Amino acid sequence: MPRDLTVSIEELPVSGPDAGPYGITTGPDGALWFTMVHHGRIGRMTPGGELSSHQLDPASCGPTVITTGPDGALWFTEYQSHRIGRITTTGEIRSFPLPAPDAGPFGIAAGADGALWFTETGAGRIGRITTEGAVTEFSLPVTGAFPSAIAAGPDDGLWFTMNQANAIGRIGLGGDVAVHPLPTADAAPVGITGGSDGAMWFVEIGAGQIGRIEPGGRIDEFPLPDRAARPHAIVADPHGDHWFTEWGANRIGRITPDGRIDEHELPTPASEPHGIAAGPDGTLWAALETGALARLTPSAPR
Repeated sequence: MPRDLTVSIEELPVSGPDAGPYGITTGPDGALWFTMVHHGRIGRMTPGGELSSHQLDPASCGPTVITTGPDGALWFTEYQSHRIGRITTTGEIRSFPLPAPDAGPFGIAAGADGALWFTETGAGRIGRITTEGAVTEFSLPVTGAFPSAIAAGPDDGLWFTMNQANAIGRIGLGGDVAVHPLPTADAAPVGITGGSDGAMWFVEIGAGQIGRIEPGGRIDEFPLPDRAARPHAIVADPHGDHWFTEWGANRIGRITPDGRIDEHELPTPASEPHGIAAGPDGTLWAALETGALARLTPSAPR
């Protein structure tokens, strides 16, 4: 089947340039939910463009990554206030403080055990929070690892990037941790996602590469055409491909399961793409920190 495709891109403004749209996910209601890291707000946009937002307290809490929880609510990390937040699709908000001071929670994902798992960049731990708000923290065997993004794997484990330890970690539901060093020095992995091929795919912001790790620990790396592109976040689409943001190059990239890469320029220069999500309608959506969401619609045979 042909793999070449064209992609139409439309940017929809959702805030002023200083609000900082950052993380994005598709909610259980079929809308796009996103964080505004600098204004402390959670935004919601329907595929048709209807926009609303909800103010968090305090406004300086720094919401970053957001995901759908097993309870039908949206869960997000509050990087600056060291809490985990929850918002229902009707806008009811709760916030749960973390035991570790200066935890710096960043990535968050739903686990196979019905809880949410998250990274603590400042404390160097992995956290687990139940839908009732009970928190457990697990130490990592590497100090100063700066655990960043986290995603559920096909093996019921949670896989996470260790940005400063140059490794990919896996934590089991019982808290056991395995560490897989990366072949490339100073790769600084950030985003990670589960692939339809049974592997985890991740981005190396420092090395300008896309990585793939199998459950057994085998790692493959795929250099980008522009090694200075600063890839930040990555998501799988329903067709088995993986899409990623190139924060430093103002592009959205795609990598196929066999490692073929194509890239697509965003219309607005220096728009700072961060989070990326598969939409409910076969499109891809990226959060642009300069104040918009980008909708990418592949339009050629896949």
